[in-house]
Amino acid sequence: MMELSQELRTLLLKRQRDEVTGALLYQKMAKREKHEENRRLLEQMSRDENDHAAVWKHYTNTEVKPDSFKLFRLNLLSILLGFTFVLKIIQKDEQLAQQEYDVMIKQFPEAIAMEKDERGHEQAIIHMLDEERLQYVGSMVLGLNDALVELTGTIAGMTFALTNTRLVAMSGIITGISATLSMAASNYLAERADGNPNALKSCIYTGIAYLITVVLLVTPYLIFGNEMYLYALLTMLAIVLLIIFFFNYYISVAKDYKFSSRFLEMACISLGVAVISFVIGLLVKQFLGIDI
Repeated sequence: MMELSQELRTLLLKRQRDEVTGALLYQKMAKREKHEENRRLLEQMSRDENDHAAVWKHYTNTEVKPDSFKLFRLNLLSILLGFTFVLKIIQKDEQLAQQEYDVMIKQFPEAIAMEKDERGHEQAIIHMLDEERLQYVGSMVLGLNDALVELTGTIAGMTFALTNTRLVAMSGIITGISATLSMAASNYLAERADGNPNALKSCIYTGIAYLITVVLLVTPYLIFGNEMYLYALLTMLAIVLLIIFFFNYYISVAKDYKFSSRFLEMACISLGVAVISFVIGLLVKQFLGIDI
């Protein structure tokens, strides 16, 4: 057994722990996966990680436990956001670990084969991108974009026209539910006209994205008191930015899109419409002489 420096031993133990954690994570994802090819590939990746961990254990002569927090966090993300999102995060982490491999390759010839396996994982991940939710990203974007632009403008305009959080909430709920049904129906008809056999699923994804956005945007007006409409408006705008940030981050990771430009584009459109609608609400109230 070769003598390890403290620095190298620490590095090997870290890699060993990462491999054990990855093996358990892939195993958990494989058990939930219904697609046979995806499940087979995840199981193979789990076995590879276990093999890598065994190699490092041979040198460290130490049994290591998985990183429980990392395992829990990534497994939860895979349940909520899908395996593609999590695998892309792991892929990026492996790219960041390239420097560690370069150090280990000089000391351990096994590291060369292990690096080849890791690169093979990346290629496998690329071919695994047939997750249903990613097939309907276009439908989700349609529902999300339309809801953000339409409802942000509508609610911002009504905020100063009505100056009452409950009235704005009621109007937002009625408008939002009606718009959800209208958007889902329009998407269904459009997909059917294009000959899409999954038109119903497409319209469901569009409707769900729209409805979730409606709930999030109306919620501040249900929380704040009747006279606190300004606070409700500012909170709603903050939620709009958070929705745009989260959704674009998810898409940029899962689909390798550029994050910054897409985020800025959606944010500028939604907030721009909100400002215009806000001014229109003030003008309508002023010229019509409405005082609620």
